[in-house]
Amino acid sequence: MPSATDQIIQRLYEAPPDGFVAARTAAIDDARKSGDKATAKRLAALKKPTVAAWVVNLLALRRPEMIDQLVELSASLRQAQRGLQGSALRELTAQRRQVVSALVAAARELAQAEEPATKLPLGEVEATLTAALAEPDIAAQVRTGRLIRAANYAGFGEVPKPRLRLVTDEAAEEAEVVAFPQQPAREPAAADRRRREREKRERELRRELSAAQSAERRADEQLERAETAERDAGHLVEDLDNELAELERRRTEAQADVARRKQARRTAEREAAAARRRVGDVQAALEDLEPADESD
Repeated sequence: MPSATDQIIQRLYEAPPDGFVAARTAAIDDARKSGDKATAKRLAALKKPTVAAWVVNLLALRRPEMIDQLVELSASLRQAQRGLQGSALRELTAQRRQVVSALVAAARELAQAEEPATKLPLGEVEATLTAALAEPDIAAQVRTGRLIRAANYAGFGEVPKPRLRLVTDEAAEEAEVVAFPQQPAREPAAADRRRREREKRERELRRELSAAQSAERRADEQLERAETAERDAGHLVEDLDNELAELERRRTEAQADVARRKQARRTAEREAAAARRRVGDVQAALEDLEPADESD
């Protein structure tokens, strides 16, 4: 059974990313108000996912059985690769394409139900799921439903065929017969030029991709710092509001105390005036009595 904090995190990564920051801030505020500083700190460390990562997270959280199927197929592929099982590998490769296509379709359906107007980067979703097939660590991350960006695995592909070796007559029946097309003795110059241009273009694109990924990371870090600063400023405003409310409460109490003391002063003034009048009356009465006593 997931903890209450894990359930909050799951809801954050299951919801569309455009509302992630506001929802996370609200969850942090709730945790702070309840005095749960550990949860507030844990939530504050969460990063906003990209749209592609959100789509994969949605699939992992809503359809975990499909991710389980992906992980099982990944293990079978790795086993076939290690054993260089050609027929099994071809069959699993075809199954891989089917599974990835089904996963992408299911993810698209889930995401469109949540955000119909959002443009979905399905190519990045497919690349992430394909990477999960090739790399167990990526598969484990996908399974958590907490990706923050799409994954890629450039090294994934068909397992290269083993080096050719001589086959004796006794082993010929066991060997798999593979027909290799006869290669021309010399590659035409035009084809060689196209190959070099393609390799050059590939290198340029890889450099551009690396630069774009670095820029994306820097932008994500800058966004995270801005979100943290915004959240801290909001907390400061909240603290100042609380202090202001406390000062207003104390001011109201002080004003009420001043009013009570003013009323007490007025009452004391009236009592003092009455006492002075009483003293005057008594003194006058005494003065009236003195002449009469002397005449007697």
